[in-house]
Amino acid sequence: MAFSMDFSKRLELFGPEIFAALNDKKVALEATGKKLYNLSVGTPDFEPMPHIKQALIEAASDSENWKYSLRDLPEMLQAVCDYYRSRFGVEDITPDRVMSFSGSQDGIGHLGMALLNDGDTVLLPDPCYPVFITGSRLGGGVPYYYHLTREHNFLPNVREIPEEVARRAKYMIVSLPANPVGSVGTPEIYREIVDFCNRYEILLVHDNAYSDIIFDGAEGHSIFNVPGARDCAVEFFSLSKSFNVTGARISFLVGRPDVVAACKKLRTQIDFGMFIPVQKAAIAALTGPREAVRAQCAEYQRRRDALCGGLRAIGWNVPDSHGSMFVWAPVPQGYANSMDFCLALIEKAGVICTPGSSFGPSGEGYVRFALTLPVEKIREAVAAVQASGLIRQ
Repeated sequence: MAFSMDFSKRLELFGPEIFAALNDKKVALEATGKKLYNLSVGTPDFEPMPHIKQALIEAASDSENWKYSLRDLPEMLQAVCDYYRSRFGVEDITPDRVMSFSGSQDGIGHLGMALLNDGDTVLLPDPCYPVFITGSRLGGGVPYYYHLTREHNFLPNVREIPEEVARRAKYMIVSLPANPVGSVGTPEIYREIVDFCNRYEILLVHDNAYSDIIFDGAEGHSIFNVPGARDCAVEFFSLSKSFNVTGARISFLVGRPDVVAACKKLRTQIDFGMFIPVQKAAIAALTGPREAVRAQCAEYQRRRDALCGGLRAIGWNVPDSHGSMFVWAPVPQGYANSMDFCLALIEKAGVICTPGSSFGPSGEGYVRFALTLPVEKIREAVAAVQASGLIRQ
């Protein structure tokens, strides 16, 4: 008989696996032949650009590239610097200010281990992407949640953070455009956050995964477009959503060289570096044409309009997302919590979304949709929601 294991108490830091329950429901309904509309996971359904795939294929044909990489290729680091110059107009990014991670989730998940000591305070948005919480707790940090509220357009409001909290905070994570709430920062908001972090000597960590998915004529920026950010900030910059390469896990930490060096030191202990063919694909993306990225953004906006406008037309008051590939929708009246509503939605309408309770204490009362189906399929999903009777007009 197998002996019992006493597992790490770190596992107690994490909540229940909500996605497992949703997946079990999905599998059971698929077995009955029910038509499903999966709007839960933020994986783009667009094709990677051919020149990116070709760069990976050519590099993978060279046996030397299958060895440990052990470092970021100098030409890839330079490509990031050049991209920041051409895409964002940021002139002073140099290779010592750049390192790769296997996706922003990997980088943010390990960030606390490089930067925090036990008991350090970390400022986190609420609602937020779950790894923000995980990464701080794994590093021994204590989250302080600054709330993203409807009344403030789901944007950070640093004036609501008490001074005594600000004085002890080690770093602050900001994500704009924001997952899951779909808010987009203004120059005034960015400047207010940068000034706040410089005033209290807080490292600003900007998760910039969605700067190319932004709607209604607004423009996506880097945090380094803001005066003073060079002194206080680092930015996670991802190729996943802009170039549809989520499975390749290509992300970069950009900014203060002391923070980059600390994260490099940690990474060398747990990783042998990004697969060289993936680095070659990254170079192709960073140096290649970007017209398709802009066209893709317009398609995401059409999907946003089909989903949000369609749901409003059937009586569900869902506000427009302003950016990211997500829509943040209030749970209709009559449901105890977001998980109960998600399970009812998948069972009765075949529409799969994510409960807001997955995204932090203030996420309850909302659900998140991902804009990962074509417009015609989204319209079908809206019709299925209407036919289900779950939305009472």
